[in-house]
Amino acid sequence: MKHYLGIDLGGTNIAAGVVTADGLLIHKASVPTLSERGFQSVVSDIVSLCRQIITDSGVDSASVAAIGVGSSGICDSENGIIIYSSNLQFRDADIRAELQREFTLPVYLANDADCAALGENIAGAAKGSDFSVTITLGTGVGGGIILGKKIISGAYGGGGELGHTVICFDGEPCSCGRKGCWEVYASATALIRLAKTAAISMPQSRLAENFNQITTAKAVFDAADWGDEAAQMVIWKYLEYVACGLTNIANMLQPETIALGGGICAQGDRILTPITEMVAAQIYGGELKTKIVIAELGNDAGIIGAAMLAV
Repeated sequence: MKHYLGIDLGGTNIAAGVVTADGLLIHKASVPTLSERGFQSVVSDIVSLCRQIITDSGVDSASVAAIGVGSSGICDSENGIIIYSSNLQFRDADIRAELQREFTLPVYLANDADCAALGENIAGAAKGSDFSVTITLGTGVGGGIILGKKIISGAYGGGGELGHTVICFDGEPCSCGRKGCWEVYASATALIRLAKTAAISMPQSRLAENFNQITTAKAVFDAADWGDEAAQMVIWKYLEYVACGLTNIANMLQPETIALGGGICAQGDRILTPITEMVAAQIYGGELKTKIVIAELGNDAGIIGAAMLAV
């Protein structure tokens, strides 16, 4: 049986795992990235981590057929080069050449959000869909488009940045330099911002009483559970923003499945049901055919998807 190494290279952690050809994660481990040390130091840690997980997994090293890397930032998948990543502080980093020097295996590279989308398509919530989109609602809004088990990333490798489609012209400023991006309204960061704004305008609310504790999306949902009307209003407005962007995606692409990931999605049907209803009410043609689901693989999606680049 062939096995594949999947590497999820993020700004905070490097996670890696041994994965079967059908997307089963056998064993995984992680180490801090510490990218400020420079590219070569990070590569050295990736090499050590890969050797460790092969040993710890118990698979025959000769069965490992290839390595897949999912990296934050803009990736040149054809040549295996991380063109630029602000999270990693890398520019024109030839990760394929470095890893092939150590392992003499084929090495594949793609953006980490795209890898997560591929993982969900092959082994997660979008399994069985020929055409799917995965959206991650986290610090920002990440996106990945999968068609026929292949990542759709455009002619220049940077496509699929769905969080940077504008839903409010001349709206709130985004870190990308534009105004009104979906990310500014649909990320977990956005929910926290909306909650703090509501707390200031509604000083008698539970949000206002616990203003300094509004540091996570969960804190806003907790306030709503306590019956706080301000928190409930904020969550509803937030879900409307999420649904607006999802409607755009469904109208533009008409995928079979949209999988929603990120910490907020731990709320499950509490957010999925109203979001689906909102999208259905707005969809072009009046019939929502795209299935909206909660992603299943969590942090493993990037590892599995990276490994599947080679299959």
